Amino acid sequence: MTTRPPSSRPPYATFAVGPDGTRLFVRSRKGPSDTWLVLTDGIACDGFIWKYLWDDLENVASVAHWNYRGHGRSGLPADPARIELVDHARDLDAVRESIGDPPVVLVGHSMGCQVSLEAYRLRPEKVRGIVLICGAPGRITYTFKGTDVLAQLLPRLIDRVDAHPEIVRALWGRVPADVALRLAMMTGDIDRSIRPDDVMPYLEHMVDIDVPMFLRMLRSAGEHSAVDLLPHVDVPALVIGGDRDTFTPARYAEEMAKAMPHCELLMVPGGTHIVPLERRELVRERLLRFLLERVGFDRPPCA
Repeated sequence: MTTRPPSSRPPYATFAVGPDGTRLFVRSRKGPSDTWLVLTDGIACDGFIWKYLWDDLENVASVAHWNYRGHGRSGLPADPARIELVDHARDLDAVRESIGDPPVVLVGHSMGCQVSLEAYRLRPEKVRGIVLICGAPGRITYTFKGTDVLAQLLPRLIDRVDAHPEIVRALWGRVPADVALRLAMMTGDIDRSIRPDDVMPYLEHMVDIDVPMFLRMLRSAGEHSAVDLLPHVDVPALVIGGDRDTFTPARYAEEMAKAMPHCELLMVPGGTHIVPLERRELVRERLLRFLLERVGFDRPPCA
């Protein structure tokens, strides 16, 4: 299939309201299907990972994407204590309600995999499928780069940030985005073939994140686990991983896929943590096949 140009149909932008009154930015675009894909980011992201899938899916599905509290165009948490993993799942449920509570396929990337699983646990009704990309079911700070070092360091780091918030905020944005990108390529965290303009929005958005909130959200994601839920996910599921993913190593995607009773796995050779950007066509074709054959979407006339 040839690559299509970006859609000429602009998204509809609005706000959902979280359980505590937090404003949650939502962009949506109605497509030919009454079942919606709801796209959920990783932590510190505001949509960069969906750059291509957003347009690639327009002839098949209605699509909605939202920003976590304190991310992108969403407001800071109305209740600063509500930044636990389950709070994001409740926000996702509010997003579902805001688009009319249609049947949905929950699509998560990185931490968005955990949020999507918890949202399914919270309200499985009307969930027609789950797609989990470059993620794990939980305990991500214990599996980051295959060790528990991040989990061990995080409490002390939070204490330091709380003690010196002004200094931390001043230093947080000192590393230029282009330097951070080169470092990520050198360490293999991002494939060298990636287009810089595909990931620069993520690196630039990181600078605007409230550091104490980010670290506490990360700690919550590290302590959370949905492993117990996996055998009870009673809808079609697709797990996509990269065999060179250093953030959530491939074995966690394999274990997650094996634990869900109606799941299939796509392991992308050479893929890192940003597979949807690195292997656009492969991910698009596999996801479309899943939606058509497993979830029951109608085949578009051009297919």
